[in-house]
This record gives sequence, C-alpha cells and structure tokens, in this order.
Amino acid sequence: MAKYVIIGNSTAAIGCVEGIRSKDKDGEIVLIASENHHTYARPLISYLLQGKTDEERMKYRPDSFYEENHVTAKLGETVTKLDPEKKNVTLKSGEEIPYEKLLVATGSTPFVPPMEGLDTVPEKFTFMSLDDAHALESVLTKDSRVLIIGAGLIGLKCAEGIKERVKSITVVDLADRVLPSILDETGSAIVKDFLEKQGIEFHLGDTAAKFAGTTATLKSGLTVDFDVLVIAVGVRPNTSLVKDAGGEVRRGIAADDTGKTTLPDVYAAGDCAESFDISAGVNRVLALLPNAYMQGNTAGINMAGGKASFDQAIPMNAIGFFGLPIITAGSYDGETYEKKDDRNYKILYYRDNLLKGYILTGNVERAGIYTALIREKIPLDTVDFELLCESPGLMAFSQKYRLQKLGGLQS
Repeated sequence: MAKYVIIGNSTAAIGCVEGIRSKDKDGEIVLIASENHHTYARPLISYLLQGKTDEERMKYRPDSFYEENHVTAKLGETVTKLDPEKKNVTLKSGEEIPYEKLLVATGSTPFVPPMEGLDTVPEKFTFMSLDDAHALESVLTKDSRVLIIGAGLIGLKCAEGIKERVKSITVVDLADRVLPSILDETGSAIVKDFLEKQGIEFHLGDTAAKFAGTTATLKSGLTVDFDVLVIAVGVRPNTSLVKDAGGEVRRGIAADDTGKTTLPDVYAAGDCAESFDISAGVNRVLALLPNAYMQGNTAGINMAGGKASFDQAIPMNAIGFFGLPIITAGSYDGETYEKKDDRNYKILYYRDNLLKGYILTGNVERAGIYTALIREKIPLDTVDFELLCESPGLMAFSQKYRLQKLGGLQS
C-alpha cells in the first residue's frame, strides 16, 4: 500500500485527501495538524462571534470524514522537520513518520510586526483561527473599546464579527484606504463610507508607533485608548519545512501546476504555496479557499498516480460586510468599463482581447459570468462584450458556448 502523509488540516489538505481517494481507495493516509480541531472553514470565525453560525456548522466536512476516508488524523501534533532523503517527517514529540508521497499544506501565520511597547498591552490577539476567535471572545464585554491594527480582509471581518458585542471599534492602517489589496480607490471609498455608517472609526494613512498599556500613540501623534488590541496586518506563508529541507521557496513554496515542489515526491498546496496567476501571468501566493482546494485536490490525484493539473488560478474574493457584498477577481490592468452609485460599483479591466479582472460591490449578481471569462480566457470578440458590461448573462455568448454550458454539446 502507498503511504501518503499530509501536513495540514484545512482546505488544501481536505482537497488532497479527496484527490487521493478518487484514484486510490486503500493507500494509507496520515494527516498531521497543529490545531486540535476537526477540519473547519476559517472564513467563518467572524460569523461564529456574530452568532450567525456555530462550531458544528463551521466544520468543512462531516465528523465521519476521516474514518470514511481511512485517514489517520494526528491532530494537535506539529511537524518540526522534513527529511527528503530519509523520506520522513519528525514530530515535536520526536516521532518519525515515513512517507512515499508528502503534501505540505501548512497554511500561513499572522504577522506581528515589532512595535514599541507591544509587550505592555495586557489583552492582544490575532484573528486567523478558531482558537484566536475563542481567545478574543473570552475578554470582550459591552464596554470593550477595541483597536484593530489592519484594515484588510482579516481586520475588517474581525470588526464585523465583534461589532454588536463591544462599545467601540477603531481601525488603524498605514495604507490610505480600506482593503487595499483587493479594491481600487473608488471601491475602497464606497466600502469605507458604508462601514463608517455602521459605527466603525478609521485612521488611515497612519500606524501605531508605540504602546503604553492600553494607550496607542499613532505615527501622526494621535493617541487612542483601548481595552482590547487585535493585530491584523497580514500573514506569512509557513514555508520553513520545505526551505530547511532544501526546497525552492520564493514568497511561497515553489510548486508547478501538478503541485510538485523541487523536492522529490513532495507536493505543496494552499496558502503556503505559490500558484501561477493566469490573469497577471506571474507566480504568486493566492491565499484563497477555492484555489487551495483545487491545488490540494490536484496534488492528491497526482500523488496517487493519476494525472491532473490546476492551471486556472486567479485571485478572487467573495466577501461581505454588514450586508454589503463584494466580489473581486483577476488583475487590475488594462482598459476599463466603470459604473457606480453610492453603494453599487462595477469596474471591468480588459486588454489583449481578454477580460483580466473586475471589482463589484453591492450588486454582484452573475459575477460568475465574469469569472468564467477570465478563467477560460474567452476572447472578447467572440461575445457581446457591450451587453456583458451592462448585464452579464449567457445570451452574450455564442450559441456553441451556450450549448456547452447547458449540457447540449460536448467540447
């Protein structure tokens, strides 16, 4: 029997298990993860604090998943070393586990920058895991004044999750706009205005210079008093296992479209690994749930002797804040089509006869049409692009394409 070892227990790891089992029903699978939790959907931790979900509904797969897929799950265990010559991994306990094929799906870790006086802050947290959410929840009261460092996805989802449980929320970010990694200035302004109407205060283009207990002094000289601090400035891919073993690591672990790394029989997937972004034509880390699953699933199929490749990776985010939906995808480069009002914003980026990216806020209906144009690299001169800009729908596509999508024609 083949012996597969998977390091990780999130989206990419689960995709790998299912990829392996699609080709190999009997090979032994050992899954190792530092968190002592059944696999769960990380993006839902803010909804847990809001009371919109519970831990049972957060589970990414049923309780029976490991047993049904004949997986030995070593939860609460940490891998400290990968030896590609001996083909084994070493746990913190000293136990060595051999492998024939290995997937590294170690995810990422919150980045906490050095900040003067941070050690004097009594209640400080990150916001990436279920344990983080529980720790934060344990100190919140109706009188809590919360300071969040970071106006990106993690910081703003935290703000949404705790808004009704605290007295006030102040968000500080060095960038001059909210969600700077996924929104342009126009989209960011719409979202910021909407969030301010929910009672969230922002100090943008500023940063915490130093802390003294429960007072933060910003670079601008402004002081902010708080009770609870959340640090959400970004994440770092967990690449050290592969790097220390001699594998190629750039921003993330270098892996091809089959999931293979530069180490023999070692694959990588998820937030720790790079993908080829077809919208921008570059390799980069795409820390996104759908990409993580597809990377992991592809790796699993190949680990089990099948043939698969994942060559449609693009940046994509589908999120919402206090009822305002936002969907973004691709790269923001080229000519544009733009339409907006106070809440709804649409901008499409296109060049070289291809749609390259888009930003939608408010009305996000049929965003999948735009995503398909990007992923499938459909030439714009084969569709009614003017119609698609105004009202995305299958009628803007050729009859052949419509028949393919509706199941009436085999490609």
